[in-house]
Amino acid sequence: MELKNFIKSLSIMHLFLLGGLIIFTVWVILQINTFNTSTNGQGPFLYAVPVFAMLGYFGSQWIFKKMTSKIKMDIKFEEKLKKYQSALHLKYALIEMPAFIGLFAYYNTGNALPLVISICLLAYLAVQRPNKDNIINSVPLTPDEKKQIQNT
Repeated sequence: MELKNFIKSLSIMHLFLLGGLIIFTVWVILQINTFNTSTNGQGPFLYAVPVFAMLGYFGSQWIFKKMTSKIKMDIKFEEKLKKYQSALHLKYALIEMPAFIGLFAYYNTGNALPLVISICLLAYLAVQRPNKDNIINSVPLTPDEKKQIQNT
């Protein structure tokens, strides 16, 4: 596995996930085209969306750190990258799911709170772009593996 292609494929995957969420967000906003800030009569959505968002945000960080901390120093470099990729996929999914739930809630209620939460999650997903420094900081690497990443 060539490292340059690995990072490129992770970046493309991230871009597609982000692009899909952006397109869906714009579509939902254009469909509703109004903002409601009333908290009356919309019970479960107004409580569920922030809870799902917090679970997605904190859960994505916790599970990512847990999965990357289980990567052993003595396994092959390619295996380390595969485990990192799996952890990253799960992290992205845990950020994206609450964002979609928030957009669905906004679509059904017209309340701006779920939309704002979804846009915040979208922004957080945008800054989670994979790069060399993230790999070096997240995966236990030997000095040779770190040099290999930095020289790519």
